[in-house]
Amino acid sequence: MTSHHRVTSSHWGAFEVETDGTRITATRPFAADPNPTPIADIIPAAVHHRARVARPAIRRGWLERRARNGRGSEDFIDLPWDAALDIAAAEIDRVRSAHGNEAIFGGSYGWSSAGRFHHAQSQVHRFLNAIGGYVASVGSYSTGCAQAIMPHVFGVDFISLLYEHQDGWATIHDHTETLVMFGGINTKNAQVSMGGVTEHDCGDWLTRFARKGMRMINIGPQRSDAPEGCEWIATRPASDTALMLALAHVLESEGLTDLDFLARCTTGFDRFRPYLMGEADGQPKNPEWAAPICGVAPQTIRELARRMAGTRTLITVAWSLQRAQHGEQPYWMSAVLAAMLGQIGLPGGGVGYGYGAIGGVGKSLIGMRGMTFAQGQNPVRKAIPVARIGDMLRNPGQPYDYNGRRQPYPDIRLIYWAGGNPFHHHQDLNALHEAWQKPETIIVHEPWWTATAKRADIVFPATTPYEREDIGRSNLDDYLFHVPQLIPPVGEARDDYDIFAALAERLGAGPAYSEGRSSAEWIALLYADYRERAAAQGIDLPDLAGLRARNWMRLPIRAEGPNRTLFAPFREDPQAAPLPTPSGRIEIFSAVIDGFGYDDCPGHPVWLPPDEWPGAARAEAPLHLVSPQPGDKLHSQLECALADIEGARPETLVIHPDDATPRGIASGDLLRVFNARGACRARALVSDGICPGVVALPTGAWFGDPGGNIDPHGNPNVLTRDIGTSRLGQGSSAHTALVEVALET
Repeated sequence: MTSHHRVTSSHWGAFEVETDGTRITATRPFAADPNPTPIADIIPAAVHHRARVARPAIRRGWLERRARNGRGSEDFIDLPWDAALDIAAAEIDRVRSAHGNEAIFGGSYGWSSAGRFHHAQSQVHRFLNAIGGYVASVGSYSTGCAQAIMPHVFGVDFISLLYEHQDGWATIHDHTETLVMFGGINTKNAQVSMGGVTEHDCGDWLTRFARKGMRMINIGPQRSDAPEGCEWIATRPASDTALMLALAHVLESEGLTDLDFLARCTTGFDRFRPYLMGEADGQPKNPEWAAPICGVAPQTIRELARRMAGTRTLITVAWSLQRAQHGEQPYWMSAVLAAMLGQIGLPGGGVGYGYGAIGGVGKSLIGMRGMTFAQGQNPVRKAIPVARIGDMLRNPGQPYDYNGRRQPYPDIRLIYWAGGNPFHHHQDLNALHEAWQKPETIIVHEPWWTATAKRADIVFPATTPYEREDIGRSNLDDYLFHVPQLIPPVGEARDDYDIFAALAERLGAGPAYSEGRSSAEWIALLYADYRERAAAQGIDLPDLAGLRARNWMRLPIRAEGPNRTLFAPFREDPQAAPLPTPSGRIEIFSAVIDGFGYDDCPGHPVWLPPDEWPGAARAEAPLHLVSPQPGDKLHSQLECALADIEGARPETLVIHPDDATPRGIASGDLLRVFNARGACRARALVSDGICPGVVALPTGAWFGDPGGNIDPHGNPNVLTRDIGTSRLGQGSSAHTALVEVALET
């Protein structure tokens, strides 16, 4: 049998694929990647896994009597494509006719495909816009809180702040003397990036920093959040704001604050300082105050503050810090601390967000916009913060606050989800399972029988990226790929585009959705436009036939010479280059936020203890749970095959010896991890690389079937709390959770 070899791209990078014409038989690393990720190794098993959705399927209870209850426990009836499409189209039309398009929620979380045309989020939103619109979501589970708070502080959209303005690795290497990493810089997380990262070089840069003699300090509950050799200041989860305040107190009390920078480039320090020094509330935020909160000795705090003031210091903040109750505060306070040091706008100094969170942050590229399948205009002007889906389903018509606005939750009758698994991303999955019973109909596109697919009413089998042609191009990467169709669709799977085109025809919106084009014609059109824009920037690209023949190429868009430093023009002349904030400066105090009147996010950074954290631990739940990203996959993707590996599940929970010993726990033991919200199994790993009182259980294990007393696979989101970070950001509070751990009996 003939063997075929081609390179394809993914969110975790490029890799070679070997097929026999009908099946993927093997994968190999991409030769240009210095540190290829092993994630792709499981692709052959996952693509052809028994968990694939073979054909269109409708839940029996919904088909026979339109029953809502039973999602997740009832069986499905397979139907021919035309019959299933007819039923789905009729139901969509019924809902929009009876309740309006404001009763339709369009769910998608990206990440499903790295290709630019077969991007599920674009596909489902374009379809729903073509038929009259939908209730959308804003923000992300990863950075939703930061996306709300940081524009108030710097006046810059958080996403563009991450990808267009921060110092690149080379600038940090050349200028930074002290790298203070709140939450670490984890190369495990840098395996992935939106649209892909071809050269995995985050770890190489950190090695170069160490060789140069840069002092690198990892601040957080786990040693493994930064490479070996970094200093580790072990802190309790949710205490970062207190530590930052104590560092700021040392600067101010010892005359180390850069008062000139504050006067020229910030506003509101006069409102913040009385709180910092204790003049407003009688409690100075000094190291003695912070030490019992964060678990760091006062002298360590003082020495760090002096080091930061005496050297070129870059403060980096992981995305994880804002995924907690009051997550706005450490992000805002990190900017205030950097402003007091006076190094914002200097190369290798100031503050940066998300280094190591994904592989693209830190790469220095010339801006070159990628290809996009246009979503069209949404006639419905309602959107909710993405992490508030459960609240929306539980509380239709009830008001909620978000970033200065107060509005009611919509009454959702139909959910259409394509691309993403909310029963991975969301918190308190048992509560979400109950809320998920409320809509009248749920339609899902999915290659595999995930927890979300099992909780749908109508499931359409979707192709994987290996079963369709596309173009691969990330705005955070300098490689361009023709993504070939490697194998025929598995089972009766169809492309999302073809499913939506068929539904649009049935709903009288065919021309609006497809404009009469096939997938191949759209890809050719999008690429021709991209090639034309590249030519306008002086970049010569082959035509589509030439790209197909080449398979991939490296684009000449790496920035040469010094990297443009974040806010350098503003620092040089704040009057001539003001920030787009109300004051034109960095807002240490925000009159806008203060005017919202939120007690959970006042007008300047403050220490607000979460409801669940080590300082509020109780006997029934004494351990703080953190739930980091998995190292073996992207979110929950490919989990069906990974879970088949002997001993891989339940997932591993890291616990300190001081917590393991009194519970009789040794590495390898099966555990029950539980609180009032739920319980899951896990396998113990006893390690002194985690703070006492803290346990870590990665996300990504598929949520088990409901009805049992325990999730069998080790999904931490049966334990996490579904509350917003605050009324300002309404982001995910995944890292605000207390649990107990015991040997499984």
